[in-house]
Amino acid sequence: MLHRDRRKSPHRSGCGTEGKLHSTSTEMEEVQTSLSLQMLQVAREVVQQSSLQVIRTPLIHLPHGTIPMKINCNLYLKLENMQTTGSFKIRGVANQFSRKESGPFITMSAGNYGKAFAYASKHFGHRGKVLMVDTAPASKSALIASYGVDVEQMPAKSLMPTVEQLVKDQKMIFLHPFDDIDLIAGHGSIGLEILEEIPNPDVVTVCCGGGGLLAGVAAAFKLSGCTTTNIYGVEPKEACTMYRSFCENKPVFMDAKSIATGLAPPFAGSNSFQICKQHVKEILLVSDDEIKAAVSMLYKIGLVVEPSGAAAFAAIVGEKINLEGKTVVVIITGGNVSPEELCHIIH
Repeated sequence: MLHRDRRKSPHRSGCGTEGKLHSTSTEMEEVQTSLSLQMLQVAREVVQQSSLQVIRTPLIHLPHGTIPMKINCNLYLKLENMQTTGSFKIRGVANQFSRKESGPFITMSAGNYGKAFAYASKHFGHRGKVLMVDTAPASKSALIASYGVDVEQMPAKSLMPTVEQLVKDQKMIFLHPFDDIDLIAGHGSIGLEILEEIPNPDVVTVCCGGGGLLAGVAAAFKLSGCTTTNIYGVEPKEACTMYRSFCENKPVFMDAKSIATGLAPPFAGSNSFQICKQHVKEILLVSDDEIKAAVSMLYKIGLVVEPSGAAAFAAIVGEKINLEGKTVVVIITGGNVSPEELCHIIH
């Protein structure tokens, strides 16, 4: 999927405790992916026409004063918590499945990708298996299993070895939950939808776990010619795999832990990392308490959002960057949270 081209490339520095990463120029090797605007546009058509019934989610404007913010900005929310299966993941899954003829398929997921994968597997009649970290909520594993796929939970370090073993022994086909080019292109459909309503926003904030969504959205904006739009990834402080990957200039593994379980994979994707390195302005970090406060704030304005879906919003209300007078789009990525979980968060 990749070809190499030596040239000057952006290098992320400033990997201290400020909670964000800045770009400077240096001489290094840049890896260009095969992701193009045409691929994004084709994927967008596939997503729109998929029998999985992916919807065009609302992009709503929040008037000044709706939420307690000191700064005055033109704020919009892209509501992927209202998407089929409750999160943006179905977009990438729709494009992935369109490229495959039959299973059996295997994947690994903290919840939302697994749900979309299971939904698609049932819809298309494929046999599937989902591996989950043992820290994922029991409610999500039970929900995924209800679609008829096998679910197995295990420590994070066992995920990839188990996938590799099952691919070898049982000839299963691995669908990566965040680092597959077809998946990334499918997620990019969100960016293309936003551009049709807001042609040139100043700022777009995107939750980041393994980086597939951030990569797809950032590529959609930048390859569409939005040179002045700044794309920011947002991660939990204790699950900052992409942040650390930027620091070390390669995808890294870490023992990630956060209330935002969907943003805590054990490593950043290689393809995702390369695309984000090209197109993302900064990585911002938020605490679990800030994420909880964001979930609570969104709930009070009538939106049910899971912790993983609220991180990008947390960075905005936490004023991690200067937004005064700017047009800002926040992608709310998911709403798969149980009433019990919500009761422990809302205050």
